[in-house]
Amino acid sequence: MSAENVTPASEAEDAVVETPVGQGSRVAEQDGAAVSEAVRRLEEEGDVAADYVEELLDIADLDGDIDIEVRDGRTYVSVVSEDHDERLDGLVGPDGRTLEALQELVRLAVLAATGHRSRLILDVCGHRERRNVALRTAAQAAVERVRAGEGPVHLEPMGAYERKIVHDVVADAGLTSESEGEGARRHVVISADD
Repeated sequence: MSAENVTPASEAEDAVVETPVGQGSRVAEQDGAAVSEAVRRLEEEGDVAADYVEELLDIADLDGDIDIEVRDGRTYVSVVSEDHDERLDGLVGPDGRTLEALQELVRLAVLAATGHRSRLILDVCGHRERRNVALRTAAQAAVERVRAGEGPVHLEPMGAYERKIVHDVVADAGLTSESEGEGARRHVVISADD
C-alpha cells in the first residue's frame, strides 16, 4: 500500500472523500464487490473448516452437528450436540487447551486449502461463549477494583483472542489496559487512565 492511500488515524475523522458527479454508484458497486468477496472468502473458510472438523469427528467416532456463521469479519465454526455427548468435552480439554490446538489445526487446513491465513474461531458445545462471559465478568470485576483504588490489576495469562475481549471491556469502561509478559505467561494489566 502506498503512503498516499493511508490516512493517519488522527486525520481519519476529518477526511472527506470526493466522488465525481455520476460516479457514486460505481464506487458503491466497487465497495459492495469488495465486501462480497470478503464474505465469500469467509464462507469458503467455513466450508473447508467444517469438512475438516466433520472428518475429525468421524475418525474419533463422535457425534455432533457443525454450524457456520460469518460475522464481524470472522468465520465462527461450532460443533453442537442436542444431547451433549460428553465425549465432545475431550475436544475442549483442560482450560480449553485442546480446543485451542484443534483451532490451530483447522486454521492450517484452511490455509492449505485456500492459500489464505484464517482467523476463524472454533467452538465446541458452547465452551467459548461461556468462557467469553467469564472473561467479561472478570474484566468488569478488575475494572471495579481499579476504580476502587487498588492500583493496577493483573489478570491470568490468556491467549490473544481472550486478551482482546478483556481490552474491549476495559476500553468501554474508560480505563487503560495493556498486555505484558511473553508466550504462555502473556496477560492483561488494567490500570487507571493517567
